[in-house]
Amino acid sequence: MTYLSPIFTEHRQCQDCYKCVRHCPVKAIKIEAGCARVMPELCIYCGNCVTVCPNQAKKVRDDLQKVQQLLRDKSRVVVSLAPSFVAEFPGIRPGQIIAALKRLGFWGASETALGAQQVSAHVAELVRRNPGAAWISSACPTVVAYLQKYSPRQAMMLTPLLSPLLAHAKFLRATFGPEIGVVFLGPCIAKKIEADNHPDVLDVALTFAELRRWLDQARIDLPAIAQSADDRFIPEPATDGAIYPVDGGMIAGIRSNCCVNDGEFMSFSGLSGIQKAIAGLEDRPADRGMVIELLACEGGCINGPAMSTQAGTIRKRCQVLQSSQYPSANIPRRPEYAIAQAFAAPPPPADQTSDAMVRSALRDVGKFCPEDELNCGGCGYDSCRDFGRALLAGKAERAMCVTYMRQLAHKKANALIQKIPSAVVIVGPQLQVLECNSAFANLLSPGASRAEASPSLEGKSLSDLVPFHKLFTAVLQTGEDIVDRDLRFGKTILHLSIFTIEKHTVAGGIIQDITEPAVQKEQVIRRAREVIQHNLATVQQIAYLLGEHAAESETTLNSIIDSFAPPSLDDLTIGGGAASPPADAHSGDAKPAPEPAQDGAHRDNDQWRELYRH
Repeated sequence: MTYLSPIFTEHRQCQDCYKCVRHCPVKAIKIEAGCARVMPELCIYCGNCVTVCPNQAKKVRDDLQKVQQLLRDKSRVVVSLAPSFVAEFPGIRPGQIIAALKRLGFWGASETALGAQQVSAHVAELVRRNPGAAWISSACPTVVAYLQKYSPRQAMMLTPLLSPLLAHAKFLRATFGPEIGVVFLGPCIAKKIEADNHPDVLDVALTFAELRRWLDQARIDLPAIAQSADDRFIPEPATDGAIYPVDGGMIAGIRSNCCVNDGEFMSFSGLSGIQKAIAGLEDRPADRGMVIELLACEGGCINGPAMSTQAGTIRKRCQVLQSSQYPSANIPRRPEYAIAQAFAAPPPPADQTSDAMVRSALRDVGKFCPEDELNCGGCGYDSCRDFGRALLAGKAERAMCVTYMRQLAHKKANALIQKIPSAVVIVGPQLQVLECNSAFANLLSPGASRAEASPSLEGKSLSDLVPFHKLFTAVLQTGEDIVDRDLRFGKTILHLSIFTIEKHTVAGGIIQDITEPAVQKEQVIRRAREVIQHNLATVQQIAYLLGEHAAESETTLNSIIDSFAPPSLDDLTIGGGAASPPADAHSGDAKPAPEPAQDGAHRDNDQWRELYRH
C-alpha cells in the first residue's frame, strides 16, 4: 500500500469480495493475503474500484492539506474550475462558487474550458494540415493512460497536444505570472496523475468530493453565500469550451472550427465501449481521415468518479449545454499559444504465458479439462483462462476461485468425517441421509466398507435404518442439541451426541459403541476422571468450610481470653503517669521496680491462645 498513489487500499477495510477486480477494466488489482491492492504501474485511474467498493476500502489520496499549504506559501493561487461544476452544484450561480473559493483563500477562479477552447482550435489545425490522418483526442488522461499501457498502436494516433487542463494551467501562468499557484477542481481522479507528472504547470488537483468536505469544514453554505460584482471568472468567461464535459462536446467544438464531413467525427464514452470501438482501428483505410473523441466515463466527465452522483446523465447534460455559449463572432478560432506534447508509447509487456502454463495453473485449482472451466466470474476475471494468467503473474490467489474453495471445503469435511473412528451421520429435514462414514455403515452392517456407506446409504431415510431416529427428529424440530445420551441398540450400548448444523434443516450425529473393548477402556478412563474431579471438588469444599469454621472459632476464643485476662499495669496508672516505686523503710532507698504486670498478663494470654489453638 502507498498513500502517494492517487488510489490506494485501506487493508483493514478490504473484505475479500473481489468486486474491484470484476469492475477494473484492465485488471490492475493484485490480491495479497486476501487484500486487493492497486498496482500503480498498471492502473489507469478510472476510479471504478473506488465507486464500486462496498466497504469503502479503496481510497482517493487526500490533497487538501497540500492545497492549504500552497495558499500559505503563495500570495496568489488561481483555481482552474472544471465546466462540470454546473452539474455537480445545480442551482448554484457561478458567482457564488467564486465567492466561496475566495473565502477559502484563493485569489481568483478561471474556467478550465478556456484551455478546452484552445485544444479545439489546435485539433482543427491538425485536421486541416493532415488530411486523411486519424486522430484520437488526448483530453482524457484515463484514455491516454489506457492507450499507452494497453493499446500502443492506437496510442500513436493521439493528438500531440496537452489536455485542456494543462493547456489552461499554462495559459494562466502566461497571463498572471509563472509564480502563481494553480489548483484544479473537478470530478476526475486521473487529474491527480497529471498534477504529479507536470508539477511545473499544475500544482495540485482536487476532486469535487474534497471541495465539498472543505466547504463543510469552513462552514460555508453555498446556496446562502452572497456574491459581488468582482466574483467573476478571470480573465474572461469561457464559451464553446464549456461543453467539453459531455459526450460529443469536444467534437462539437472542433466541428465549429473546421469543415470536415460529419461521418469523420466519432465520439465514444465508457471504457468498455472504447475497448470495442478501437479494436482493429489501425486497419482502417489509409486515406480515411477521422477525429475520435474518447472519454473514459460513460456520458462524459459529468459522470466522473468524484461526482456526487453518476445518475441523471440527461439532466446533467442539459445543465451543461444550457450554461454554455456559442459566440459566432470568434468562430473559427485560431490557436493562440503552443500546447504541443509528445507521447511516447511504451511497448506493451510481453505475454510470457503459454497455453501449457495456463493449464498447469488451472490444475492447481482443480480444473483439469475445459469442462471444469465454468467462467463464473466469481474471482473477478472474465474467464478461468484469464484467472490462470493472473495466477501466473502473481496478481491472484487460488482462494479467489469460488469453485475451488467449495470443493476444498467439501474434501476437508469428507476427510474429517471418514477419519473419525466414531460413527457419523448427517441428515436433512426429512431425515434423509446426506453424508455418513464407513463406521456408521459398519454399525448397521458389521463388516461394511466405505463403498457401502456412500452412495448406497445417502438419500435413504434414517427412520428405515435405526430405531432412535426420533432423537434426530427432536433436534431438527426444537433446535436443541442432545449430548451424551446412552441407549441400547441390539446387543450393544450406544453413546449418542446429536447436534444442529443448520437449524430445523440439517442435523448431525456422532455415535459410539461403548461395548467395544477400546471404547470401554476410553469410557472407564473418562468416568474415572469424572469421579476424580468430583472428589477433588468435594474435598475443596470441605476444606473451605473447615477453614471458615476454624477462623470463626479463633475469633470467638480470642474475645473470651481478652475479657477474662487480668488488667495490665497501664490500666492501673492514674492520669496517664507511671506509678512511683515504693521506698525501702530501712534504707530509704527506692526498691527496684518489679517486672511489669502487663508482661505476665500477656504471657498468660499467649498461653491460652496456644492452648485453644491446639
